[in-house]
Amino acid sequence: MPIKVIPWFPLTISFGLTDYTTSIRFPSSTIFLLSSEGEVSSTFSLLHSSSQISLSLSLSLSLSLSLSLSLSLLVCYHFKLPDMGSYTPKNILITGAAGFIASHVANRLVRSYPNYKIVVLDKLDYCSNLKNLSPSKSSRNFKFVKGDVGSADLVNYLLITESIDTIMHFAAQTHVDNSFGNSFEFTKNNIYGTHVLLEACKVTGQVRRFIHVSTDEVYGETEEDAVVGNHEASQLLPTNPYSATKAGAEMLAMAYGRSYGLPVITTRGNNVYGPNQFPEKLIPKFILLAMQGKNLPIHGDGSNVRSYLYCEDVAEAFEVILHKGEVGHVYNIGTKKERRVIDVAKDICKLFSKDPEASIKFVENRPFNDQRYFLDDQKLKNLGWSERTTWEEGLKKTMDWYTNNPCWWGDVSGALLPHPRMLMIPGGMERFFEGSEEEKPTSFGSTNTRMVVPSSKNAANNHQKHPFKFLIYGRTGWIGGLLGKLCEKQGIPFEYGRGRLEDRSSLIGDIQNIRPTHVFNAAGVTGRPNVDWCESHKTETIRTNVAGTLTLVDVCKEHGILVINYATGCIFEYNATHLEGSGIGFKEEDKPNFIGSFYSKTKAMVEELLREYDNVCTLRVRMPISSDLSNTRNFITKISRYNKVVNIPNSMTVLDELLPISIEMAKRNLKGIWNFTNPGVVSHNEILEMYRDYIDPKFKWSNFTLEEQAKVIVAPRSNNEMDASKLKKEFPELLSIKESLIKYVFKPNKK
Repeated sequence: MPIKVIPWFPLTISFGLTDYTTSIRFPSSTIFLLSSEGEVSSTFSLLHSSSQISLSLSLSLSLSLSLSLSLSLLVCYHFKLPDMGSYTPKNILITGAAGFIASHVANRLVRSYPNYKIVVLDKLDYCSNLKNLSPSKSSRNFKFVKGDVGSADLVNYLLITESIDTIMHFAAQTHVDNSFGNSFEFTKNNIYGTHVLLEACKVTGQVRRFIHVSTDEVYGETEEDAVVGNHEASQLLPTNPYSATKAGAEMLAMAYGRSYGLPVITTRGNNVYGPNQFPEKLIPKFILLAMQGKNLPIHGDGSNVRSYLYCEDVAEAFEVILHKGEVGHVYNIGTKKERRVIDVAKDICKLFSKDPEASIKFVENRPFNDQRYFLDDQKLKNLGWSERTTWEEGLKKTMDWYTNNPCWWGDVSGALLPHPRMLMIPGGMERFFEGSEEEKPTSFGSTNTRMVVPSSKNAANNHQKHPFKFLIYGRTGWIGGLLGKLCEKQGIPFEYGRGRLEDRSSLIGDIQNIRPTHVFNAAGVTGRPNVDWCESHKTETIRTNVAGTLTLVDVCKEHGILVINYATGCIFEYNATHLEGSGIGFKEEDKPNFIGSFYSKTKAMVEELLREYDNVCTLRVRMPISSDLSNTRNFITKISRYNKVVNIPNSMTVLDELLPISIEMAKRNLKGIWNFTNPGVVSHNEILEMYRDYIDPKFKWSNFTLEEQAKVIVAPRSNNEMDASKLKKEFPELLSIKESLIKYVFKPNKK
């Protein structure tokens, strides 16, 4: 309800100030009008002398005042604005309410103010749990909505349909360790999500309070010898991606307050602890580890100083700010009582009767770990709030809660690692963490979530640092499965990727968790039982073969990782310059000329786009063959089961010989496009003759023409010869296709 001064009065007064005084000179013969929107008092006093006018208003009823001045005066006016303690919300939206702090605030408001409608919004990320809101579940003034603050349609819908007049915005990614490895997600959630909320408030024009929840970390590191904490007007100097995104969100909120008049209040709080907190944070992590008899890992030397507030005290602080906070202001929620991290660990050891010397383990520090955060909280105390819970009392309450609720978060083994890396997989509840089998604490079992800790296939050798670690996509595929076996045989550490190629965030999570030196992409859509499937499933084919492959390569580019991409040579067909039987094969620089099948179209399309990336080694595989003649994907197995086959010479890939070469190519960091076939060509009849001679002397077959073949297939097939001289030059020991077939396939299977 701003007081507007028109048309010549150069100042707008907001009700964000309870007591405002200013002065301004006016020229002679000035006529001005004071008007008010809202409630203004029925009485006012006008005092004046020959040199000045003083105007005092007590606002409660509508007022319109006209003054005509004929003197050159200094006008001083003093407005007594309403007591902000009188602010009473009706319909409150709390974002991130299934998380730690917000759930305590939501439960408190639902319990204490039955006339308030509390609508809570949460996307149920890894650190959220609906059970945190169980005290409010049956209350009539409570409503839960599952959704993301980044969804503008949903947010606008909620504001309008629920008649929201107050927003308490807690939703955010908050774990600093995660932000060092997954900073883009922090930008997306913390800045973009806040922007969506602010824009919705601007558009709907109905929100009377927007409480933006920030952090003490936006101030950056406090000097160790400072005796006065950061006050609300201190400079913001964030030092990690998490705090930087929170500072950025603050700037957006402040800008919307100034530009559009949104009633923003910002809070910056110290560390909070207590029941319901996800155990990636220090205190619950240490408590759960102590419960299991595990060591307590401390980053660095443990000298970092932090201030800790009990969750119920913080919930009360938000209650006070909601009702008494002034629009446009910032409030620090803090405590003067500081503790070193190592002292926190010692206090927890004491509660569990553990020897600190034997139980505390020092581990590698964060990339940057602020030494101290120290706040000046006097402004909030002036509103009537004070810390109630002592450290000893709060820590004991927290320990008792975790002891009585060990399964609250399900299997949190990964969160208890010294440096966890969390990732929510869209559509599921899997969580992935970095660490070896030796680091995994005992599982507490499972409730509504499931946590997965990928283990290295070579855990026994993890104590020796290996120069390579491979991340392989295509675990259930033929080539992907063979790659894993080769890595095991060669003693190369590897993990299979769990993310879907088209899901960028899950790929980023895989890379951050596994930290590979190289990525092998053996995933893709070829069709079952053959490429004809792609003709009727074009969207699915594009999604994986084009969008997925490009996304993976682009993510790896951002992380400086080389991708070994298993592509196809089925993008060429014999033509006038590459005649069948001429011995002239297509080279790496040749442009694809076969578009007979949709599968080949997508593979040619993505290969052309990948030329723009310098972190890709593209391997054109053709008609792959292996010594496993029981595998239905094996080209020999396929044609040996057909009644009729065409008889056309083609370049082919013997996987038993060439897959180990692809691993060597990764070790050599080779890039660019490579025809990944054995030199020379072999025809269908020549292969089946070998099959008859080595495997089944009674085997018979017959041929048919391409025209006859076209009647029984949906899409035409590629036939060509690939020039493998580039690969042969790099690997002189590479056998010709016929020699390789005999050595690696037929002789081992000879009956």
